[in-house]
Amino acid sequence: MAGGIGSRFWPMSTQKFPKQFHDILGVGRTMIQQTFDRISQIIPKENIYVITNQEYVEMTQEQLPEVPAGNVVGEPAMKNTSACNLYMAKKIENVNPDANIIVMPADHLILKEKTFLEKVELAFSIASENDYLVTLGITPTRPDTGYGYIQFIQEKNENYSKVKTFTEKPDLEIAKSFLESGDFLWNAGIFIWSAKSILKAFKKYLPEMTNQFNACEYNCEAEKECIDTIYPTVSKISIDNGILEKASNVYVIPANLGWSDLGTWTSVYTNADKNDDNNAINSKNVLTYNSKGNVIRIRNQNKAAVIDGLKNYIVVDTEKALLICPRENDQLIKDYVLDLKNLKKGERFM
Repeated sequence: MAGGIGSRFWPMSTQKFPKQFHDILGVGRTMIQQTFDRISQIIPKENIYVITNQEYVEMTQEQLPEVPAGNVVGEPAMKNTSACNLYMAKKIENVNPDANIIVMPADHLILKEKTFLEKVELAFSIASENDYLVTLGITPTRPDTGYGYIQFIQEKNENYSKVKTFTEKPDLEIAKSFLESGDFLWNAGIFIWSAKSILKAFKKYLPEMTNQFNACEYNCEAEKECIDTIYPTVSKISIDNGILEKASNVYVIPANLGWSDLGTWTSVYTNADKNDDNNAINSKNVLTYNSKGNVIRIRNQNKAAVIDGLKNYIVVDTEKALLICPRENDQLIKDYVLDLKNLKKGERFM
């Protein structure tokens, strides 16, 4: 899944060039390329599909030339994650009704790749043998209010467990209680299921959406016209709300993956390389004085920057915009973007 805008990463991430197509951590590969590198170790390239916004199809093909062009699919509108999951499940079922599917966001960081691949292989085994909807749950390290949580029923000596509840981003006190209870995991948004199981779940819990997608033919010339026709009327609902919170056959595999959804500049700071002053800087032409704990991103590597007296700030300079704000205010960046859009001709900064 690679259709998000990543507005919390403004001004680096914009509507025309969102974060999944950036090398945010400065490792030489963009987020979507790293995701491809990871999963292509166990899944043949011809079986990898990317669903994104129609606007990003060409950019995706440029960054992932290894993926067959026909496997890069553009949605005509942003309809949250139920629609894109059903769309891709129908396309994959048309190719192989017995297929097993892994669904992954294109912009997540996973440091422990070997562990991740082992957990995915386990999940494929479970999903192929049972009518289960499987998700990977991340062992929480702090009471984070930016993540969803999965409560599971603890079983002795089992490497996966039945899911009891899903909770969208809780407040701090509730998040603390989740950690203390020991039976909650972070929801990473990584799902594994068979085409048969997920289509069966859609038929049961989102029957209207299922009928809409059943009206189309897939992997043929008629597909695009039909998809363009139905998408304006398709409900905008997440796969969590639409399916997983209702289904009784959801299971979770606890996993310590060195995972982050890299949802904010603070999460980038946490995972980026830092110098002796704990500054995460992407350019050799930045000089800092009396400055610590900053994340500094300068797009023009030929531009010199001097920063004096800043502590725990975000500094992002791009061709069209400059952001300077405290790291603790990173959740407000979405609001900055909305305010800019309300300016006359403010969209040119987006």
